[in-house]
Amino acid sequence: MGRTDLPLEQQEALRKAVRWEWFTIGYTCVTIALIALVVSGSQAMKTAWIEDMLSLIPQISFLLALLVIRHPPTRKFPYGLHRAMAAGHLVAGVALLVVGGNLAVEAVLGLVRAEHPAIGTVQVFGQTVWLGWFMVGVMALVTIGPFIYGPAKAKLAPVLHNKVLYTDADMAKADWTTTVASIVGVLGIGIGWWWLDSAAALFISIGIVWDGYRNSRSAVLDLIDQRARTYDDEDRHPLHGRIIAALDAQPWVEASAVRIRDMGQVFHIEAFVVPRRGKVSIEHLEAARRALADMDWKMQDIVVVPVAELPAEASLGDRAEAEVQTTPAPRPRRVT
Repeated sequence: MGRTDLPLEQQEALRKAVRWEWFTIGYTCVTIALIALVVSGSQAMKTAWIEDMLSLIPQISFLLALLVIRHPPTRKFPYGLHRAMAAGHLVAGVALLVVGGNLAVEAVLGLVRAEHPAIGTVQVFGQTVWLGWFMVGVMALVTIGPFIYGPAKAKLAPVLHNKVLYTDADMAKADWTTTVASIVGVLGIGIGWWWLDSAAALFISIGIVWDGYRNSRSAVLDLIDQRARTYDDEDRHPLHGRIIAALDAQPWVEASAVRIRDMGQVFHIEAFVVPRRGKVSIEHLEAARRALADMDWKMQDIVVVPVAELPAEASLGDRAEAEVQTTPAPRPRRVT
């Protein structure tokens, strides 16, 4: 992956992730075809149908990005092509946001205009059957898949530190809400509550918008180089503390700090060290760099820089970080 040779655990996880993404694409295509057969006049069903089409974007983005990020760094792209994963993440987020917003507007207009959708009947073995029952049956059937591949992807995402895979899994686990909403909308039409269909469509649209917002926000923050966070964006990545602890354990290091840039699945590390007595050898720096490289497979590019003063924006160790967050006045960073 770029300059990184994945360990066996990550290689196996990546193979499983690719298989699950292809399975999801196939399953979703079948789902789209089934819903197309019964969509009729229900706005909730149409919205659920479009959501299934949009749900293909994260899987396609993931698979395409994998083809790109395998290339090693070149003079033209000295940091490699790992940003392709974040770019695909952003494309998926913007698509969900734009289309979801458009569907939400249509749902609101349907409520304002008091549109009364109609669902017809079909002949089955000589019997007249309300098409709504087929809609409910199809939606109940297609919800089985996400309960299978959603948790499977969620287990692989932290192993690969892949936010696109995690977001895809999170969206899959929440797909049951779309199914329930569409079924409620169809049954609402059946009992004469016409507004329930538009309300269900609005609920589904809001879910699409929310997924788009989360995807877009996460991708943009990574592209503008926020400090590296965990795969679910819940907290700063634990490698910050581990790197500083490893550097501070060196007898020639007085103090250290680090800046970590998340490139998509691998990290670029800038480690700053204040050497004792103001001197350090190249051998010390190279030994420290190798020790950090062996710490975790995600650390692709590592630079260890001797400095007289730690950069104010760099991350400190866990205890020092907590002190900075709870102290009103800035803590002096210069080491003498």
